[in-house]
Amino acid sequence: MNTAHARRVVSGLAFAAVGALALAGCAGGGNGAGSGDSLSIYIDSAPSTIALFDGLVEAYKQVEPDVTIELETHPAGGEGDNLVKTRLSTGDMNDLFAYNSGSLLQALTPDNTLVSLADQSWVDKLDPNFTNAVSTENGLYGAPVFASFAGAMIYNKDIYADLDLEIPTTWDEFMANNEVISKAGLTPVVQTFGDTWTSQLFVLGDFYNVAAAEPDWAERYTAGEAKYVDEPALAGFQKGQDVFDAGFLNKDFASARYEDGVRMLAEGTAAHYPMLTGNVAPAIGENFPDADASIGVFPIPGDDAASNGLTVWMPNGVYLPKTTEGEKLDAAKNFLEWLTTPEACAAQAEAATLGGPFVVDGCELPDDAATLVKDMQPYFDEGRTGLALEFLSPIKGPGLEQITVEVGSGIRSAADGAALYDQDVEKQAQQLGLDW
Repeated sequence: MNTAHARRVVSGLAFAAVGALALAGCAGGGNGAGSGDSLSIYIDSAPSTIALFDGLVEAYKQVEPDVTIELETHPAGGEGDNLVKTRLSTGDMNDLFAYNSGSLLQALTPDNTLVSLADQSWVDKLDPNFTNAVSTENGLYGAPVFASFAGAMIYNKDIYADLDLEIPTTWDEFMANNEVISKAGLTPVVQTFGDTWTSQLFVLGDFYNVAAAEPDWAERYTAGEAKYVDEPALAGFQKGQDVFDAGFLNKDFASARYEDGVRMLAEGTAAHYPMLTGNVAPAIGENFPDADASIGVFPIPGDDAASNGLTVWMPNGVYLPKTTEGEKLDAAKNFLEWLTTPEACAAQAEAATLGGPFVVDGCELPDDAATLVKDMQPYFDEGRTGLALEFLSPIKGPGLEQITVEVGSGIRSAADGAALYDQDVEKQAQQLGLDW
């Protein structure tokens, strides 16, 4: 989220991890400080991140009581990104650091700055999506911290049971369900454009379907060859238009806020909410715990039931800079190995509300995991998950959330919105120095 996972999913969305707790005495220690029995980790200052690592540090003390781990924080967001890049370029990075996986990691030129972990025994336990998100052709560079989450359709199971509906695996089936729900006097689909970032999920969460139809779409998109105005990517914009045109939205969709969407779903006045599981799981747990068993999740459906799967976001990674050497390198590798154990996963689940399954074999969901998170596990077990586009391409235009509000409000057609977004991302491609 996660995450949360900020996790650079959509503008205004925080790292969908978890909890809050400040760690006292978190002074920096660069890679040269102390002995092999002391490690320093550079993390962002979001309360959820600090809480997560505080729990990990405490748990690791039970395993390695002679190893002292200090946490140094930096601001989240762009300022923090620049500090991480500066430390790596000047050789002043801490022994370990936590950072995004996916395309943002690639911007750190990991082949030049990080220690490859491809030869570590625990690598074979990683979910292939995470492996992809922390790898180049020359190495694998990170161990996961926290869990995955998905961009999907959150739904009310009680409504489905009362109306004898089945989980749809195609868009036509989804729209047919909405017709039944509407006739029953309920809101079929919640949209909350009062928080504009929430408008993007039909586009972002549909990427599993895009990649299933054209596996090289992300590569061609980065090269300037694939466009949203063409199928299969146009479908994400079209879905936002479809539910508006059919009259399936809540009457206050233009002003409703994210919290309203979660409330309507929990109270059973609405059936569906396209949203990030890393946000909804903790929101239900904190505000509507009695509704947990009623809230589930399924993938945003495409046209082909045979290729139905979840679009997923991977957790951040913990990385080793090449400046970490000798005893510290050994101690840091031991910590990363522990980070991929069931004990470490349990510590993370204790420190935070999970928004999705872990990405390490052997790490099971706790019994008190949210029902919607448990719904996700079969998709992981069956290999029916695919990375969100941001893990495969550095290109995401800043105007997407405004465009999807316009499409989802009937102000602009799906085709016009997709064409406008294609123009929007051209500017970013130029900023990234891509030859379009």
